[in-house]
Amino acid sequence: MALRHAQPGEVVDLRPFGERISEARTAAIVKANGFEAVRLVLAAGSEIAPHRVPGEITLHCLEGRVELRREGEHIDMRTGDWLYLDGGELHALKGVEDASLLLTILLSPSKDDAASA
Repeated sequence: MALRHAQPGEVVDLRPFGERISEARTAAIVKANGFEAVRLVLAAGSEIAPHRVPGEITLHCLEGRVELRREGEHIDMRTGDWLYLDGGELHALKGVEDASLLLTILLSPSKDDAASA
């Protein structure tokens, strides 16, 4: 079953899950030309292995606490914290507490998109 994405002008509820966070799952919010948004859920103790994303990203910690690792640096992110990473930057995440984050990815237009413009 395909994930349902938000439509232009549709309000999306990003309030904290609170006590329901253990039941929550990561979900795509929208994917459009050059832009993607995901509600990322990370349980305490779980990890997302080191990886690179081709476009610039932002992470906004909506609730809980995570540790972002990049270039030997460990960044503690708590509720309300926001950060930006350059595209292609190697990074990893670890749930310190159950957490949810808003992940946005800014992607360069594909060659097909540029050709049709």
